[in-house]
Amino acid sequence: MLAGKVIMITGASSGIGEAAAWVCAQHGATVVLVARRTERLRQLAAELRDKGAETAFASADVTCPTEVARAVDLAVERYGRLDAAFNNAGATTVSAPLHETDDADYDRVLDVNLRGVWLCMKYEIRAMLAAGTGGAIVNNSSVAGLRATSMGAPYVAAKHAVLGLTKAAAVQYAPSGVRVNALATGLTRSEMSEEVFARDPAAEERMRRRNPQGRVAHSTEVAQAAAWLCSDQASFVTGATMAVDGGAGAW
Repeated sequence: MLAGKVIMITGASSGIGEAAAWVCAQHGATVVLVARRTERLRQLAAELRDKGAETAFASADVTCPTEVARAVDLAVERYGRLDAAFNNAGATTVSAPLHETDDADYDRVLDVNLRGVWLCMKYEIRAMLAAGTGGAIVNNSSVAGLRATSMGAPYVAAKHAVLGLTKAAAVQYAPSGVRVNALATGLTRSEMSEEVFARDPAAEERMRRRNPQGRVAHSTEVAQAAAWLCSDQASFVTGATMAVDGGAGAW
C-alpha cells in the first residue's frame, strides 16, 4: 500500500505516532520519525531497522520553524523527496472552566496543536511542490474538533482550527496534486490519554460510557486510518475529516 513512499510522522516517540511508524513501515514505507525525545526516537528507529524497515529520525519541536524545516530537509536530502506526512504531535491540558484556564496552558496547547500543524504543513508542502510529484498530508485532529468535549476550551479550539487549516490547504493545493485530510480521533490508548486518566481517574469510565463501542481504541487502529489516507488508495480523498472514534461523533 505504501511501498516506495517516504513518510514523515510527528509525535513519533509514543502512542499513535509510534504505531503509525510501525504500520507505515509494515506497508513498505520509508519512515522519518520526528519528536522531541531523541533517545526514544533512536530506540524506535533501531527497532524498525531490526525488522527490515528503512528509517531516519530528527529530534524537533514542532512549534519551532527551524527545527521543523530541518526535519523536512532531512527527509528530502536523504531520500530525495517527501511523499506524505502524518502531523500527529499534540498536547493537552487540565480540563478547567475557560475563565479559570491559565494563559500559559492556552499558549502551550495552541502552540503545539495548531501552530505545530501549521508549521509542519508549511514546510511539507514546500517540499512536495518542489518535487512536483504531489503528496498526501494527514493532520490528527479529534472529536474535539467537531464538538465541545471535556478536554477544555483551548484543546477544543485548537482541534477545530486544525480542521479549518486542513480544508483551506486541501483546496489550495489540489491542483498541484497535494491531498490534505484530517482524522477526528476518539478516545485512544496513548501517553496523552494516560496523563488525562492519571489526573482524573474517573475520566476513562466516563468517556467509555459516551462511546457507542464502549471501549478505548488501540493506537494502531488510528494509525491504520492515517496510513490509508497517505496511500494512493485514497487518491480521490482530500479536504475530508475521517472519524476514527468508535461512533462517538454519531451521538
